[in-house]
Amino acid sequence: MSHTTPEASGLDPAMLRDQLFDLWNRKDLQMLHLAALQGFSKLSEPLEALLTILESCPGKQKGRSHTLGHHILMEFQTWIKEHPQVNLSSVSEQQAVALQRRALNLLTDTQPNFVDSLINIYQLNSLDPAILRLHITGLHALNCYKEAATLSIKLNLQEELNMEEMCVPLIVQDKMSVAVSFVSGYSHLEERLVKLLDSWCHPSFCVAELNSQFPRLNLTKQRMEQIQPKMLTKHVLRLMEKFKIDKGLCPNALHKRRLDSLRFLMYKRFVDKGMTEENWIDHVQYVVADDLELQIHLVEMLVRYSCLRKASQWSLRYNIPRYRLPYGVWETQQSLPRALQQISLSDTAETEWESAQSHCEKFYQVPLTKDKVHFVDTPEALERCQSIVLKEGVVVGVDMEWQPTFGCISTQQVALIQLAVSDRVFLVDLCARRFCEHPETIRFIRSLFSQQSVLKLGYGMAGDLKCLLATWPQLQEDPLKMEGMLDLLSIHKKIQHSALSRTHNGPKEVLVGEDCAEKGLSLLVQQVLGRPLDKTEQMSNWEKRPLRISQIRYAVADAYCLLEVYSVVSRNPASFGLPDDLRSISSSQSEMSRDKKLKEKKGKQTKQTLEKEECQGAQRVSPSRSDPEKGVLYGEKPSEDSPPLPPQQLRVVCDNMLQGLGRYLRCLGVDVVMLENTDDHRVAAKLAQAEGRVILTCGQPFQTLRSQVAEGRCLSLDCSEKARDQAVRVLKHFNVQPTPSDIFSRCQACNSDQYVAVPRDDMVGMLKKKGLLPDQDNTDLMHQEEEKHDDILTPKLPRRSCTFQTKTMNLLQCPLQLLSRIDCCRVSLHEDFDIQLSYPMPLYTLRKVPVQVSTPTLPQFS
Repeated sequence: MSHTTPEASGLDPAMLRDQLFDLWNRKDLQMLHLAALQGFSKLSEPLEALLTILESCPGKQKGRSHTLGHHILMEFQTWIKEHPQVNLSSVSEQQAVALQRRALNLLTDTQPNFVDSLINIYQLNSLDPAILRLHITGLHALNCYKEAATLSIKLNLQEELNMEEMCVPLIVQDKMSVAVSFVSGYSHLEERLVKLLDSWCHPSFCVAELNSQFPRLNLTKQRMEQIQPKMLTKHVLRLMEKFKIDKGLCPNALHKRRLDSLRFLMYKRFVDKGMTEENWIDHVQYVVADDLELQIHLVEMLVRYSCLRKASQWSLRYNIPRYRLPYGVWETQQSLPRALQQISLSDTAETEWESAQSHCEKFYQVPLTKDKVHFVDTPEALERCQSIVLKEGVVVGVDMEWQPTFGCISTQQVALIQLAVSDRVFLVDLCARRFCEHPETIRFIRSLFSQQSVLKLGYGMAGDLKCLLATWPQLQEDPLKMEGMLDLLSIHKKIQHSALSRTHNGPKEVLVGEDCAEKGLSLLVQQVLGRPLDKTEQMSNWEKRPLRISQIRYAVADAYCLLEVYSVVSRNPASFGLPDDLRSISSSQSEMSRDKKLKEKKGKQTKQTLEKEECQGAQRVSPSRSDPEKGVLYGEKPSEDSPPLPPQQLRVVCDNMLQGLGRYLRCLGVDVVMLENTDDHRVAAKLAQAEGRVILTCGQPFQTLRSQVAEGRCLSLDCSEKARDQAVRVLKHFNVQPTPSDIFSRCQACNSDQYVAVPRDDMVGMLKKKGLLPDQDNTDLMHQEEEKHDDILTPKLPRRSCTFQTKTMNLLQCPLQLLSRIDCCRVSLHEDFDIQLSYPMPLYTLRKVPVQVSTPTLPQFS
């Protein structure tokens, strides 16, 4: 039976295609629309003719809106709505399957309208699943992984396909969102995906397993980054919450996250010294919990970061088996008196409300006495609080505290809400027994945030509100109304924006973040009130009761400072570059975003006209590129008249993402410190400040790091470039011109620029001691050859190489006379530092080394 209409005259599909193609080339879309609708009505078999036209359309598989095939399909979709009799039910089953197969072959694209239209018109969901699976397999064989997954989702084939085969290529190609869409709605597939990702987080996982399982995958270095444990852990924890999957199914990701948290706690306590002993102990116990491996890691880190005594105390606390203890811990355990075997806190906890004079001079202080701080933990206390806080016209500073979980849980429940008014502060204690669930408490929260006549001040309130929703799920069912809110974060951004404009266009009145490690609210308080906040107690255990005096003081300051900042800024907003109506700032953020996008677009255009070889970091940090007065280390390109800088005078610290660049610069004689893979990016800022180094980084850390060092002391490079190209940019930027004597003047491994020439016999002895020397016959032959030429001095010095390095001591710190006295029997420098022989020494190299080295000879081995 044919799908003819009364006007049908059996128009040839090829003629219609040519007519439409001619109109398409002439870009006459209006005529194309009319011709398509008229032509479809004249076709004897519209469904078959449409496929014939699409199969011969140029660019039919691109599926973009500007292709002829896409336009024809959209016009047919419009036409068929007015001709509902044109459908597959009016043809034989055999003809219908043939049409469906042809339509299926056109689905090699992911353009939604194109795919959805073909599926609807030809009812592809009703096709035999075996045929659909075969087509998906064909797309996979063509490496069209995204197209195969998208089509599978639209055809509801997820349960018919192998989840691993579909999702692994997507994950490797950085298309995790498509993989997540593939399993969404199927609980068993969701669980399998999360368990698969978690298995990749195991320390013993090897990427080679993927190569053997999916040989067609081209696992480049860039793709390998998508399956690194840190990135995978984020995905696992996010999906675990999204799909509501039991934590017990993700042991590897949780272990990895807790191990990273433990490293962070070690850094905060023993390196940054930004955490009190009591807070550190609370968090360590939470992170380690009852995981034996983490407990062992804790002891090992304490040996490295602290001392054997502390490591021994914690090993006793967790009863770690002797055979798992690091060297020296067991012996220290045995020597500890019973009184020192327990972990105890020093009795230095503050009991006085008033801070020490040194603290007052350094940090912001709240102008309130302790009796003006009121705990709200009963309905009666809440009623007194409500009578003051909800008065019409009151300005309230709002802040919240919760227990840090270091990413193991994405949202935390609020433990304490601080409400500050002009003469007092209320601390609403949600950890008090059953107070959080009391109906009056929830009613008060709704009234507070919905009352237009009460101005609520906060800073970054999005995070606070997220935790509020986690605390009271009923606030999601019946959403919280937000009225009378002013987020000072918006005001702070406006101040930064205005200050940046003044920095570029005129004298500096307020320079945001220059030479300052403060950030967030603490930075705003410093800029407006003169002193920053003391954030030592920020990462406290806010669920532990009773709260310490220092915690209460911090909580009060965090809320009350909002009132004082608002008071100062609102009195003279123009001096901060703000409009008179501060409440209008929140609604103007979209305008700021547009300005930022325009600025970025203009910056990209400007960048194209600049010298291509210039370091990207200089472009980003320079406020004025035309100023010839700037020095070479301040983000400006040195003038052509400035003298070259010797490599030894350039001192840099490379972020852990630029280790290849660091080794390349060391080869050229530049003094380079490189962060370890486990180091936090902020370590670079501390090293730069302490040692006067320039930071080399890339990506997101640039914005954070450049605010912590002087202008121009942080440069950002392109991670996609090779280390050699990056090094060229850095050298060109600083006008560094290496000489032949600078090449290999530093050790790539330890950064030392001091070398020692080791006599042949000494090197042979050490190599034999370590089992790195070739067979004895070759060695004897080498000695026989040496005896024939014993009186001949080697005129050419051997090439510098990093043949050995100390494990526990940088050679740069060793006096030269110490380096020349090597204990070859013990393979050590004196009796304290072991020498690590990195590579076997080739015989031909040993033959070139003199038997003895005279005193004036230049040092040769780092």
